[in-house]
Amino acid sequence: MRFKLDENIPRAAEKVLRSAGHEAQTVLDEGLGGGSDSRLIEACRRERRVLVTLDLDFSDIRLYPPASHAGIWVLRPPLHNVEELLRAVSGALALLASEPADRRLWIVERDRVRVRE
Repeated sequence: MRFKLDENIPRAAEKVLRSAGHEAQTVLDEGLGGGSDSRLIEACRRERRVLVTLDLDFSDIRLYPPASHAGIWVLRPPLHNVEELLRAVSGALALLASEPADRRLWIVERDRVRVRE
């Protein structure tokens, strides 16, 4: 699977995704840092990448209908530290084995993942 990590996601998450056999790019590596949400989601659409972010704006299915993109993971850890963020990414990866991410919004919390189609 192909992922794009928003600028609010630590680089360590890129390593977690790659070690699980996935392709990951960061927004900063592509020069998209500080850009608009519309520019970011368009890059994800064009590249068929799942966006991984902390930005709650992307959880609004009226603005970002799940059928319009390759997937969005909005991480909602109890604390915004690297350990909790990596735990959220790892939890989502465990679910990825049985639940597709394409054309879906995932709200990834510490102990659960809510999926909207």
